[in-house]
Amino acid sequence: MTLNGKIIVITGASSGIGAEVARLARFHGARVVGIDRNDPMLTLDGFVKADLSGPEAIDAAVAQLPEQIDALVNAVGVPGTVDRDIVAKVNYLGLRHLTEAMVHRMPRGASIVNFASILGAEWPKRAEAHKALAATASFAEGLAWIEENPVQQETCYQYFKEALIVWSHKRSFELFMRHDIRMNSVAPGPVFTPILGDFITMLGQERVEQDADLMKRPAFADEIAGPVLFLCSDDARWVVGINLPIDGGLAAVYS
Repeated sequence: MTLNGKIIVITGASSGIGAEVARLARFHGARVVGIDRNDPMLTLDGFVKADLSGPEAIDAAVAQLPEQIDALVNAVGVPGTVDRDIVAKVNYLGLRHLTEAMVHRMPRGASIVNFASILGAEWPKRAEAHKALAATASFAEGLAWIEENPVQQETCYQYFKEALIVWSHKRSFELFMRHDIRMNSVAPGPVFTPILGDFITMLGQERVEQDADLMKRPAFADEIAGPVLFLCSDDARWVVGINLPIDGGLAAVYS
């Protein structure tokens, strides 16, 4: 795998999985521009400080990014322990708004990788609702739809990861057929990151203990970064519209 000479924008690049993706991308020869609301703790080729929960801030961030990029990795995300409206805005609406704003800066052969989750695996149960949300044309329209179809706080993280998988599937076909841009998503299981504790709180002790008996351990961030960057590379030039589990086999247990 080589990323030599590619320009990759990574959201959530200041910590956790996003930081590890950035580190490995630079190791493989890419130039990396990070976006995060917190200052980075690693070397990057460029950085934009931004809160990606609103369209105005996103548009301001986009204005500071390179005129052409080869890949976009949407690694930013908040756990379900924060307010459900923030989860919706950051994990879905803001991600979508940023991605659409960057499409015209991406040449043929470019790649987009969205971070879903193993917790989005039940999307088929709510497919029609997720398709309806995906059909909204803007951040504002999406927010209005969510206000009319409220999501429970307890399941908001899972819900919007499901929605992201559905949108990624739908949009990937259009982008590839019209622009030769590849969009895929990845679905990590538990990962040793600063917000792992939030997920334990969110899921509850019973669910955590149940899953703990079915897996070796949570992943390390560098075990997630490699597959993500493979999807950014030319080696994955015919991989389009997949949701790739990176979970140490946990999803297979529930198959």
